[in-house]
Amino acid sequence: MLGLSSKTFYAVSAMHVLMRHDRTKPMKIKEIAKLANAPQNFLEQILLELRKKGLLQSVKGANGGYLLAREPERIYLREIVETIEGAYFTPECKTEKPALQLLWQELCQKAAHAFDIPLSELERYQQQIDRTLDFSI
Repeated sequence: MLGLSSKTFYAVSAMHVLMRHDRTKPMKIKEIAKLANAPQNFLEQILLELRKKGLLQSVKGANGGYLLAREPERIYLREIVETIEGAYFTPECKTEKPALQLLWQELCQKAAHAFDIPLSELERYQQQIDRTLDFSI
């Protein structure tokens, strides 16, 4: 498992919550935090970072809150990870050995590619969970 921070997991969870919410109505941080199971104060910082990178938009006022800035099909997990973690998929190779440098470069490219999936793909996983947890008689 890659060493992603809790902050990244909260960011993806919040984006998932916003994806499943009515995309025409801004959602308040308090509600996002509850549904994303994230500390509200921490989430405020995370949502600001995502907004600055153009993944979210904010609406001010009594009925304000946050909305996805683009359709979920056009927001990639890689963008979220890189927003929170920084240049996460850039190999920091502390060796002069060319073979090791190539190895780390290739591994970083493969890891980055693993996150090149749209946010909308989370809906497929949600549907699997919904089917699994349907205990109705």
